[in-house]
Formats: sequence, C-alpha cells, structure tokens
Amino acid sequence: MPRFTQAQLRAFEGAHVADLVGDEPPRLVVVGINPGLWTAATGTHFAHPSNRFYPALFRAGITERELDRHGLDDADRAHLIERGVAITNLVARATARASELTADELRTGAAGLVEKLARWRPRVVAIAGITAYRTAFGVRGAVTGVQPEPLAGATCVVVPNPSGLNAHETTDSLAVHYREAAVLAGVVGSA
Repeated sequence: MPRFTQAQLRAFEGAHVADLVGDEPPRLVVVGINPGLWTAATGTHFAHPSNRFYPALFRAGITERELDRHGLDDADRAHLIERGVAITNLVARATARASELTADELRTGAAGLVEKLARWRPRVVAIAGITAYRTAFGVRGAVTGVQPEPLAGATCVVVPNPSGLNAHETTDSLAVHYREAAVLAGVVGSA
C-alpha cells in the first residue's frame, strides 16, 4: 500500500488524472466529481484507503474481485474495461476536497462530459454525487436514481458519492445503487 505525507499529497493539487476507458464504447461510465489528491498521486480514480467505491463495485457484482482502493494496477484497469466500465470526472482538477470547486467549474465540466459521452456512446452514465449533479446540470430538485432526461443519449443515473466523507452511505447501500446502474447498462444481470 502506498503511503503519502500531507506535503507529498499537496504536491498533486491541480493535477489531472487520465480517463479510464477502452477502445470500444463502454456500457457504463462512472463519473466522479473530481480527483482527490490520493487519486492524483496514484493515477487511480476513487483511490483512497477510506473510499468505498471498489468494495461497492465488487459487492454489486460489477467486478469479479475487489480491486485495490489504494491504487489499481494494469490488470485491475483491464478488468474494468473488459467489464464495459469507464471512469471519468466532472472536473479534471485534483483538490483535497470537492467543496473547493466552484459552481462554474462544475457547469463547465458538465458541458465537457456531455461532449465526451457523445464520443464514447455508453448505455448508462452514473454520476457519483447528487449535489455536484444538481449544480453541474442545473437540476435543483434532482434525487438519486434514474433521471428523467438522458445525457448525450445515455440513461443518466445519479448514485451516492463513495467517499468516506459521505457518512449517509455504507458499502452495502452504495452497492445497491451501483448495481441498479450496472443492470441498466447490461454490465450485470438483473437476477
């Protein structure tokens, strides 16, 4: 497991993390708010010792094994791509907390996401974070779950953010939300 000092992590403020996407159109695109510093340091979306994203993916049946939340290796990345999963962010800029982003950054990121999704052509896009979704897309009353309007032709599902800072959710409750999106995308069966 990698270890970083606060000073080492702070050196990654403003860094960008490459999208995780294969050559074929993904079935499911998971969208984070923006990279955290641990994510930027490891080059792994949703990476952090307290982040429940990868355990929730496994419990949802999206992955066949629990991937390393401290940082993915090439085999883990290939496994996600083979399963039809891509990962990106609304805003590319790494910060210590998503609350450091401005509303303008989120709205600009939403426009860029729509362009990216138009190229990738996924079945489903799952945006992890209701508050960020409301701000980025100007949908004040949105709630988690399937949204009434598609996003660049894809079914849009808002799922809870897996950050350890989101105390309202557990790994098991996250898995329920993520499985819903994965079933709609055809990544997992409905049984």
